[in-house]
Amino acid sequence: MPRYVQLGELPKKHHIQFRKPDGSLYAEQLFSTRGFSGPMSTLYHHNLPTEVSSWEDRGSVKPVYLDDEPLRHRHLKTARMKPSGDAISGRIPLMGNQDLEWHQLWVDEQMEHFYKNADGDECLFIHDGEGHMDSLFGTVHFKKGDYLVIPRGTIYKLHFNSLPVRMLAIISYGPIEIPRRYRNEYGQLLEHAPFKERDIRVPSELPVHSERTPTQVMIRARGRHTLYTHPYHPLDVVGWDGYVFPYAFNINDFQPITGAIHMPPPIHQTFAGHNFVICSFCPRMLDYHPEAIAVPYNHSNVDSDEVLYYCNDKFGSRKGIEEGSITVHPLGIPHGPQPGAVEASLGAKRTEELAVMVDTFHPFKLTQNALNIEDEDYWKSWSPKTS
Repeated sequence: MPRYVQLGELPKKHHIQFRKPDGSLYAEQLFSTRGFSGPMSTLYHHNLPTEVSSWEDRGSVKPVYLDDEPLRHRHLKTARMKPSGDAISGRIPLMGNQDLEWHQLWVDEQMEHFYKNADGDECLFIHDGEGHMDSLFGTVHFKKGDYLVIPRGTIYKLHFNSLPVRMLAIISYGPIEIPRRYRNEYGQLLEHAPFKERDIRVPSELPVHSERTPTQVMIRARGRHTLYTHPYHPLDVVGWDGYVFPYAFNINDFQPITGAIHMPPPIHQTFAGHNFVICSFCPRMLDYHPEAIAVPYNHSNVDSDEVLYYCNDKFGSRKGIEEGSITVHPLGIPHGPQPGAVEASLGAKRTEELAVMVDTFHPFKLTQNALNIEDEDYWKSWSPKTS
């Protein structure tokens, strides 16, 4: 995140003595990315972050992908899923590749343990519900429509005001960043960017837990879960500063870019990952050329998979989808509006669609979980006889 933030108490300089009221030293921790060459933050703990009481291996969490699936458009109906688990144990992997994993959740339990993902950055989309995230960097409140971007290695716990809650979890093996074309050379968001710094909600409170209470943290690393027990509360940070921290951004704060004729999907880009993008399709005015066609043209994505998660059922170029649907349009075959959608769009002035899209530059592989909720007739919806 190309933005400096500080919260809590700090010494005058890095790497100097910083003492508690009783005269003992706080423990300084450098939280760095890309070795010592990327964004970093510095945190000050009551306890040594290296102190561990015990650990327990909890086994592999690597998704099991299907290697020999036929090439076709797919419609996954997440409404067929049942509420289960918490924000970690309830993650159901639907697809992934060498760059990212897509997990679907319908959370019906509060988190039992703190969590740290050392395998990648996380982007959590809150479909419904609200609550707050307690983290190493402080508290971030979240609500319906929020993206929560959580850097690799952040200890956190989500608390929901009510349950169940539908969520989407993208785990990126590389950093999740704001697109470079939205930023100037100093990292500031430019005037043409579809959101600004004030739309990004950083940690605003820093509750300090100095008590020596045994606390457990589930750590994901190398595709396995390990449950660590520390003899203290891990959120014992009295202050921090830097460029690495979790934050929230609401999909409804995205400012759609419109034009006289239909604009391409990159205008909806919200975040950039390694070999993939995350886009937000939001309510907006439609194309205003007098002869405009207000739905997308047919598109051959010869080197990219397109996956859409629908937050409502108002997507003009699709039929048969419902709130919570996922469509998977793989590379190698064209996709576009179903029969009748173009004619139905003529003269439309506005759309109320709301969806999250992930485009990848390596093919997604599906899991059996995805096939279990598939509408197997979706590919037939481009046949004129089904219109």
